[in-house]
Amino acid sequence: MQTVVLAAGQGTRMRPLTERRPKPMLPVADRPLVGHTVTSAVDAGASSIVLVVGYEAEDVRSYFGDTVDGVDITYAVQEEQRGTADAVRTAANHLDEGPFVVLNGDALYDDPSLASLYETDAAVGSYRVDDPTNYGVLTTDGAGTVTGVVEKPADPPSDLINTGAYVFPAEAQTWLDVGESERGELELTDVLERTCGEYAVESVPFDRWLDVGRPWELLEANEWKLGELERDIRGDVADGADLRGNVVVEEGATVEPGVVIEGPTLIRTGATVGPNAYIRGATLVGEGAKVGHAVEIKNSILMEGATVGHLSYVGDSILGRDVNFGAGTKVANLRHDGGDVKLTVKGERISTGRRKLGVIVGDGTKTGINVSLNAGVVLSTDARIPPGEVVTRDR
Repeated sequence: MQTVVLAAGQGTRMRPLTERRPKPMLPVADRPLVGHTVTSAVDAGASSIVLVVGYEAEDVRSYFGDTVDGVDITYAVQEEQRGTADAVRTAANHLDEGPFVVLNGDALYDDPSLASLYETDAAVGSYRVDDPTNYGVLTTDGAGTVTGVVEKPADPPSDLINTGAYVFPAEAQTWLDVGESERGELELTDVLERTCGEYAVESVPFDRWLDVGRPWELLEANEWKLGELERDIRGDVADGADLRGNVVVEEGATVEPGVVIEGPTLIRTGATVGPNAYIRGATLVGEGAKVGHAVEIKNSILMEGATVGHLSYVGDSILGRDVNFGAGTKVANLRHDGGDVKLTVKGERISTGRRKLGVIVGDGTKTGINVSLNAGVVLSTDARIPPGEVVTRDR
């Protein structure tokens, strides 16, 4: 079935990680986030894919090219991000007259559930959560047919939420000229509401689903996908290194003597680890990244070219491209009171729901020697932290 994948947004809630590239292109294990969406769509039965791009569109184009696993890809440009219905409308010229699937390029879907979605004529993917007040909540007739959706209700009618995965009938291509919502956007849920009025829209339950909108959710996405790794050692690993469990060392990566790695961990091509370093938890060491002598990395993401040179600790953190931590830089990832770590998102300090969370660091940032970074600190793109500082607030 023809498939539209939405990948045009700026990802403002993910800043500073998205100041120089689109959120769907942030790394999740061995590929960008939207790469997982596209691969899952192809595996589920996508006959063609229209990628809706906008912000930093060339990043998406250069990664995918014209095909993925034999499935043709075309691109529709959403010049101004005016909402999901507008995004699909920009893709309409690339669709034939048949039914179509719409997926969010910044979400992860479990493959068996997504395959079930592709077997329907009109459907929306659903997922049960403990607190549905921050989502679109689906209403049903009790027999699995969706009757509508309520956006972020204070008193939710159910715990069943909309995952942003749809199968629309061909006729829905003519229903995309919707009015603005209260937040000033053209919403695809308006198209879903009309579809529910004219078709039997099936609720397809997803066993696993993750909306990746904020930095700690990028950590969760990597925990998911790194957890699916199978051990594969192709790089240069010294005899004195100890690799335990599901560890992947890509060709062109180097692991020095004295290193201990406890999977699931992915060491990408061009990366170097050690000597005498310790990596544990769900950790991604990106292409060309460096983990030096006596460094411990725990449950973190080091993007391309990031360097943690020596005598440092990084836990539950995300380091952007070409970040350089000076010797002795230490990251705190736990509050003294044991409470959930808070993080600044679009100017508001909010709970992440995570007891352990370190720092979020934008591209190009550098710290001097013996810097201490407090749990939940965000360092902006190209920030500079002088030697010996204790950083307790965003910089």
